[in-house]
Amino acid sequence: MKRILIPILPALLLLLVKGGYSQDVLIQNVQSRHIQSLNGKWNYIVDPYEMGYYDYRYLPYDQNPKPQDRAFYTNTKPRDKSERIEYDFDKSPTLLVPRDWNSQKENLFYYEGTIWYKKSFDYPSLKDGNRLFVYFGAANYRSDVYLNGKKLGMHKGGFTPFNFEITGLVKEKDNFLIVKVDNKRKAEEVPTLNTDWWNYGGITRDVQLVETPGNFIRDYFLQLAKSSNDRLAGYVQLDGPDIAGKPIELNIPELKTHLNLTSNSKGYAKIEVKVASLKLWSTDKPVLYNVEFSSGTDLVKDRIGFRTLETKGADILLNGKPVFLRGISIHEENAIRGGRAYSREDAQMLLNWAKELGCNFVRLAHYPHNENIIRLADEMGILVWEENPVYWTIQWTNPETFATACNQLKEVVSRDKNRAAVIIWSMANETPVSPERNSFLHRLVDTARSMDGTRLISAALEQHSSPDNEMMRTITDPFAEYVDVVSFNQYIGWYDGLPDKCSKIQWVINQDKPVIISELGADALGGMHGDSLTRWSEEYQEYFYKENLKMISKIPQLRGTTPWILVDFRSPRRVLPGIQDGWNRKGLISETGNRKKAFYILQDFYKKISLKYE
Repeated sequence: MKRILIPILPALLLLLVKGGYSQDVLIQNVQSRHIQSLNGKWNYIVDPYEMGYYDYRYLPYDQNPKPQDRAFYTNTKPRDKSERIEYDFDKSPTLLVPRDWNSQKENLFYYEGTIWYKKSFDYPSLKDGNRLFVYFGAANYRSDVYLNGKKLGMHKGGFTPFNFEITGLVKEKDNFLIVKVDNKRKAEEVPTLNTDWWNYGGITRDVQLVETPGNFIRDYFLQLAKSSNDRLAGYVQLDGPDIAGKPIELNIPELKTHLNLTSNSKGYAKIEVKVASLKLWSTDKPVLYNVEFSSGTDLVKDRIGFRTLETKGADILLNGKPVFLRGISIHEENAIRGGRAYSREDAQMLLNWAKELGCNFVRLAHYPHNENIIRLADEMGILVWEENPVYWTIQWTNPETFATACNQLKEVVSRDKNRAAVIIWSMANETPVSPERNSFLHRLVDTARSMDGTRLISAALEQHSSPDNEMMRTITDPFAEYVDVVSFNQYIGWYDGLPDKCSKIQWVINQDKPVIISELGADALGGMHGDSLTRWSEEYQEYFYKENLKMISKIPQLRGTTPWILVDFRSPRRVLPGIQDGWNRKGLISETGNRKKAFYILQDFYKKISLKYE
């Protein structure tokens, strides 16, 4: 079969020249397209000294116009018995993709560094004129990607998708895709050196080959226009060598809505259409409509829910009605199996537990989670807080650090902007106040709002004592004036005194905005028992929740809470033998799946709250 090289778009050409990654080429909704999975067993080589990437002068091989055979991405085989090649992917062991490497191999449990992955594949079916992309759901943290010895590009960020076009490089047989994945923590990256979760490395989400027509629908956005319950607004963006003046159709059969559009000179078409008899998506009835976008030979199908969202004073209004966000925080981890959560089954387990707890809301901390859990939340009627991994203290004045944070924010907004379940974009967690930090976060907010003006903006801030009264707590962070929802973490009774201190605390929150307690919690080793003042016991955690829930219920603006956390999770910071053993024990469910006593305290609290909002 003859291969046709589609002219590369200028943005993609710049990408290949620089060896970087451009957000502009991210493909939406790959599930709806013609795909071939590359999941499964990949050969791997552990390379802590990165000898497969750098020569002995520490110069990258891929910046040399004639890379030597010792560069791992060339996948070189000895041409005769006398040739010295010091690696061989095909004789190397295998790892499963998608999965982290830490939980698959005991000797890689604590490993931070470079591992090379290699997958061989055939692709005999590419139609003439079509294009082919390799799409990664995520890989942690830096990924350098090569096909058949040629560099496609580089991506930074452990939790967001990226793709590269391989149309002119793919062969009908014997392709080899090689990915250098490096999860070393670095001060200038996002997140930075210091976190309180496990730094799982590897290709942690699906890898797929995505085939499209030469001109195709790369991106689209469709939601209710702000402050409207019967007018849809958004856009469609085409990609290809001939995208000006092209007909585009939007079809929503159940709403009897059909709209004909024409792309402008840049392949963009604005959507605005009035609809009748629209059933709004809600937590009780998560209605999703079949939506079709088509242009030329390209057809993309999605299931999209439509709902209104706004704040009014201290209220969060979903479809015009006040809602209390009965939430819980979640890490992307399957504690029972061990390792990073990656499958739809993992997501189903976590959201089922949240539903059992009585939740209508989840905070996905502290980074963008797998698309599986977002789409399931859409189907199950669970509201979602999504968070950019700007965590604790990062390099606020470093332009490259901001660029990395901003790119990760763009990628998650781009991926999930059509999901009705997502109601909050969070910019950061527990970041110290400074003019430089404030400017950093303000620019992130401006970016999020420019991409999506239909959702609320927040961040997990910190609370402080009044200078004159240690028992009076308030929010003094100037960033609170910039967000739609004031959210903050507090651990009174765990890091701050004992649980009886809660009864003495007075909250004075001056912002006329909804308040979410984004974290509260105490550690308990599942199955350990004692009285209510025995640290690490289930009884202490139970006492903590009783006192904290009574305390926060007195905050007039309280409209939600996401206690820390649904399930115990791994953290190298937690080293107490016999208690922590490398686990953060603040979960309401243990790593064995057992509910702790505090689970039922929060469950009962949410039952009473739900009655007030029925």
